[in-house]
This record gives sequence, structure tokens and C-alpha cells, in this order.
Amino acid sequence: MRGAVYYVTWSLREDGGELTPEHRSIVQECLLHFHEQRYRLFVYVVMNDHVHLIVQPMEGFELSKILHTWKSFTAHEINKLSGRVGSLWLDESYNHIIRIEPELYQKAEYIVTNPVRRWPGIKDYKWCGWFDF
Repeated sequence: MRGAVYYVTWSLREDGGELTPEHRSIVQECLLHFHEQRYRLFVYVVMNDHVHLIVQPMEGFELSKILHTWKSFTAHEINKLSGRVGSLWLDESYNHIIRIEPELYQKAEYIVTNPVRRWPGIKDYKWCGWFDF
């Protein structure tokens, strides 16, 4: 949908293990690479087994193609680094159009607090970021 803002989640395959800190950095760098060129990234977190973000594709770019690029590129780089082959991410991903401002803030809070809910007491989680709304 043109101009839509999406809440997106995708996860590792069950046999994919966990993302190491180096793997999480690969995913983070990939997400940031085309920020403000192909999409506007509002907030993101790269966890050990999934990714959450809020994104708005720019004119001429489709969410499905952006997702495919993120998942394909990161899988290739992580597999190369790990000496693995095959699928890393689940084929499916979850996306939801955010239609009202309070939902945007609720989803953003959920994303940035995800590391603390997973690992209580963690501080300064490196693979989480947000930009001005």
C-alpha cells in the first residue's frame, strides 16, 4: 500500500540456531544500508532469533521486495561466515499496516524493549535503533 508504515517481524528457521553478535551486526548493517534511499526505517531490533522493525517503503519500492533483499542478503552473508548452506530465515514474515499514531508508538515501544523482556537487566543493547518519527 503506497505510503503505508509497516510493523514487520521475521524469524530464523527452527534449525537455524541463534544469531551470534557478528551475525546480528550483519543484519543491522543491512537494514541501515538503504535507509532514507529505498525506505524509511523508524525503529528496529535484531534479536538472537528474530527481527522486529517499523518501516515505510519509499515511492517505487515494495515491502515484499525489500524484505526479500534483507533476508536473502543476510542469509548469504551469515551462511558464508558460518560455513553453512541453505535457508536461514523462515519463508514467511509477519507484517501489519500501522494506521493510527498511538499504534506506532505502542509498536515502537514493544520493539525497543524486546531485549529487556528477553534478557532482564541487559543494558545498551547494540542491535537496536530508532530514528525521529
